[in-house]
Amino acid sequence: MRIGIVCYPTVGGSGVVATEMAHALAQRGHEVHLLSYDRPGRLRRGVPGLRFHQVAVTAYPLFRYPPYDLALATRMVEVREEARVDLFHVHYAIPHAVSAFLARSICGGCLKFVTTLHGTDITVVGSDRAYMRPTRFALEQSDAVTAVSKFLADETHLVFGVKKDVEVVHNFVDVDRFKPNGRRPWRERPDQERVLVHASNFRPVKRVADIVRAFAAIRKELPARLVLIGDGPDREHAMAVATDLGCQHKVEHLGMQDNLEQLLPQADLFLSASETESFGLSILEAMSCGVPCVSTAVGGVAEVIGDTGRLVPFGQPEAMAKAALTILHDDGQHEHLANLARRRAVEHFATDRVVEAYEKIYKRVLG
Repeated sequence: MRIGIVCYPTVGGSGVVATEMAHALAQRGHEVHLLSYDRPGRLRRGVPGLRFHQVAVTAYPLFRYPPYDLALATRMVEVREEARVDLFHVHYAIPHAVSAFLARSICGGCLKFVTTLHGTDITVVGSDRAYMRPTRFALEQSDAVTAVSKFLADETHLVFGVKKDVEVVHNFVDVDRFKPNGRRPWRERPDQERVLVHASNFRPVKRVADIVRAFAAIRKELPARLVLIGDGPDREHAMAVATDLGCQHKVEHLGMQDNLEQLLPQADLFLSASETESFGLSILEAMSCGVPCVSTAVGGVAEVIGDTGRLVPFGQPEAMAKAALTILHDDGQHEHLANLARRRAVEHFATDRVVEAYEKIYKRVLG
């Protein structure tokens, strides 16, 4: 098949999953065309069968905000005409699904498209009054709609009242790339220091300061170090909280990193304190590396973690610290959860399993 994939280039889950989808489909022999306004961070060069098309948005004095949705629709039409794309798979509803519908209209109604919902496009952006009606319309016009968790599928029906079926296709992880690498148990380290890690885009919804607060409580009980991966608007606040709590010398901020598969296996525990999380891709990547996770019990996280980690109430760093300490004090329990996490990632979220599910949807849509 000739498949067009549309995504945001940012480090959030939707852009990562869409880019990894493009790689996987190309490796399975499909011709893939990836469209975005900038080159996605995880897009690898030199992948046979995969081509990147940048969407150019022209700045014009008349527009306070350049019309990206119109530029994207035009680029989709151009790529379809040039590459004879069979269908488009758009990730994130706003504005990608709307742009796909417009592109279909320009093409005379003969363009097929699948929309995948990732989270805030429904729970935050799409539910805004200014975007609700066009989002609902675009979803109804999609040839198929998928969501990355049952939680998000249910939320879509609740918020928008769409009649169309929303199929659950979970996110995935490359289990051959994200894998354990022989991490030394903390009892064999000179200082027996536990390494905790958090990775995100540091938006307010990620509540990174709560991670720091939980870490400060953990450090009172045992030797520990916190590694923060990523960047965003709440970075300075999180580091200020670390200073206030006197643990800044044990909090290391690495910024944006392209080698997560090398960093995550070095951790003993992954922490997530999100206010809302439709799936939790970074959690899954940690699990695939054999790293147990402690997370807030929000959204679709429970669908990812299963019984391989611990869930705590949102907004309670003390509860997160307590749950983490039960794992970090017990070598046997930690090893058991690490093995369970890796096994769950391999058995339920491996790339081939999920990509095959999307291929079936593509074939059904194309008839």
